[in-house]
Amino acid sequence: MLNYNFEYKLIPTPEQAETIDLWLEICRKVYNFALAQRKDWVNSRKCSINACSINREYILPADAPRPTFASQCKSLAAAKKSILELKQPHTHVLQQVLRQLEAAFVAMWERGHGFPRFKKRMRSFLFPQLNLEVLRPWDGDNDVNLPKIGWVKLRLSRPIPDGFEVKQIRVVKRASGYYAILTLQCDVTIPLPPIAGHSVGIDLGLISFLATSDGELIARPKFFVDGQRKLKSLQRKLKRKKKGSNAWRKLQHRIARHHETLSNTRKDFHFKTAHHLCDGADSIFAEDLNLKAMSAGMLSKHTLDAGFGQFLNILGHLCFKRGKHFSKVDANGTSQTCPNCQTHTGKKELSERVHECPECGYKTDRDVAAAQVVMQRGYTAVGHIAVNFGEGKVIGLPLSQESPRL
Repeated sequence: MLNYNFEYKLIPTPEQAETIDLWLEICRKVYNFALAQRKDWVNSRKCSINACSINREYILPADAPRPTFASQCKSLAAAKKSILELKQPHTHVLQQVLRQLEAAFVAMWERGHGFPRFKKRMRSFLFPQLNLEVLRPWDGDNDVNLPKIGWVKLRLSRPIPDGFEVKQIRVVKRASGYYAILTLQCDVTIPLPPIAGHSVGIDLGLISFLATSDGELIARPKFFVDGQRKLKSLQRKLKRKKKGSNAWRKLQHRIARHHETLSNTRKDFHFKTAHHLCDGADSIFAEDLNLKAMSAGMLSKHTLDAGFGQFLNILGHLCFKRGKHFSKVDANGTSQTCPNCQTHTGKKELSERVHECPECGYKTDRDVAAAQVVMQRGYTAVGHIAVNFGEGKVIGLPLSQESPRL
């Protein structure tokens, strides 16, 4: 089963935009109320009966069941009889809000995420099931059918591929307008591309955004750092405005547009860099980085500004789309291993930017050497072996063939 997400700009009428905003506000209220129910149940069972808090304590009956997705969906259906506001959004939209909350708790239990927090605003809602007719042509653009909202004008910036069916629609509100993310599905199975042709390993960093095993260094644009001066000026002006006034709201919108511009610029750079790598290689290997730990260190602002996680996701998607092989390898010790003789050279300081092996004398840029080790590990993981880099060349050979030692 092949799935794709295509994003299009919506052009709603003022009445439709008002309806979308109302639905987002109702979804926010449902999410916060359901989270409050779960939080009260947790707090009522957080301490022993002989060690209650001095200030206050949440007291719920001892036989009160733990709120779950199923129980809260039943409560939502019963609440619709007395709260007319809950009848306005589509039923599946509100159920998906509760499913989103359940996913947040699962992420906390299984992946170590923090406790879910209340939302100041809801940015999107999802239609998990659609009507038979989803798209129709209209005056050069298209209309998309949103249940209980109607036909909304859609700017079809690229056509829907043949053989794909629209399964879900997510409506997103951003500072630049409203967008529809269509989930397309095709009942085909495509195998992952094998290793073939020219291969490169890549090493991500903060001094150079990317270094390849071929010796190419790509500089890191400082998106947020460069735009921080304008952001600081806008936020200083916002502080002097009366909260809730028209001038305050306009400045809030300008700040949101600035953040969106930085995000779009970063994503554009990631796509262009990924296409550049795919143009010059048939197989690409990258480090399997611990991005959560990297984003919590001393250089967290610059790490988050670089957007390594988004880049690796985009690179993997483009490699699959263009028939290139992409895989991740173990990232431990890539900068402490000589790519020519595999000698462990020890830990390097961040200021040491040149790799020089004390055993074989191989000398190159530190990041390039790490990228070469990444490529060698990629070959090893799939049953190939890489020739050393002494002459600046690398050839992938199956282990079954006779090949020179590293």
